[in-house]
Amino acid sequence: MFSHFRIRDYDFKLFLMVTALALVGVIAIGSAEESLQARQLAGVAAGVFLMLIISLFNYSWVLKLYWVLYGLNIVLLVLVKVMGEDSNGAQRWLKIGGLQFQPSETAKILLILFFAQFIMKYKGKLNTFRVIGLSVLLAAVPWFLVFTQPDLSTSIVIIVLFCVIMFSGGISLKVVFGALAVGVPAMALLVSLALQPDNEILKQFQLNRIMAFISPDEYATTEAYQQLNSVKAIGSGMLDGKGYRNNEITSVKNGNFISEDETDFIFAVIGEEFGFKGSVLVIVLLFAISLECISVARRSKDTAGVIIASGMGGLVAFQGFFNIGVATFLLPNTGLPLPFVSYGLTSLMSLFMGMGFVINVRLQAPRAK
Repeated sequence: MFSHFRIRDYDFKLFLMVTALALVGVIAIGSAEESLQARQLAGVAAGVFLMLIISLFNYSWVLKLYWVLYGLNIVLLVLVKVMGEDSNGAQRWLKIGGLQFQPSETAKILLILFFAQFIMKYKGKLNTFRVIGLSVLLAAVPWFLVFTQPDLSTSIVIIVLFCVIMFSGGISLKVVFGALAVGVPAMALLVSLALQPDNEILKQFQLNRIMAFISPDEYATTEAYQQLNSVKAIGSGMLDGKGYRNNEITSVKNGNFISEDETDFIFAVIGEEFGFKGSVLVIVLLFAISLECISVARRSKDTAGVIIASGMGGLVAFQGFFNIGVATFLLPNTGLPLPFVSYGLTSLMSLFMGMGFVINVRLQAPRAK
């Protein structure tokens, strides 16, 4: 389970960047909702400790239990359907004992770990119809359970994550281009059908969010309200921001013009209070973490390590891009948290766990001659 590693091989750079980004989140949450700051700080402390412990585990040993991880993932998602907590019309939370968490967040990490071992086992047959079809089917089960919660944003993340996993696992470019040739027209047709008034593909609130992005003026006081105010908040911060926990009357945050500012719109708080400089710091950290994960993937000793590191890098990059895109009104409102920054202990702990495995992949990388 544990192996002897050299301290010089430990990825302190990734460890420090992840911790720094999480601390930025604690600071921002303290301004958005002061009562949650202590809890988020405790979550960061626990997450850093968990990341450290997991980074010393031999990931190859953990991956031997890949079917157990997959089964656990499915069981948790099914329990959400059966006995999950309902909130704002969605059933996404599971309460076991005194612990309440969101299994759709842990599902991302568990899928990465499962497919890391599954694809490595069938690497020689990865480009066969049988293995590709089986992979799609295995990913479709948790995707469907998440999609029907309903959680469109996380289900989109799972699709992108699956694509990253298959690509980093070594799927043939012929298969990729063939899938794109079929998938792009199919997606265009699906979006067209989803935008019809009486469609059964999307819930009404999901359709309204898309329409608000297309015609924001028509939804300025409803679905587009938060995003329009988020843009105003970020713009008003200018270069240096209005200052941490400022009491300016003109502050969008102080006027409560954005709800959920500690979660989905935490980037608006950062932009308003720390300005362009603070916003760039967050973006640079997200970008650097993703690049470091890719660097670790390139050095990995095996395909499983490549998939773990690439999957985590893709997850941070894609989810970060979508969250900031929503906050700046470049994308429709999706409800995705900003990795390591938004309030939410399930997301935070899951990401720290994933990064622990990435660091272990780096620890076991072949030493350069």
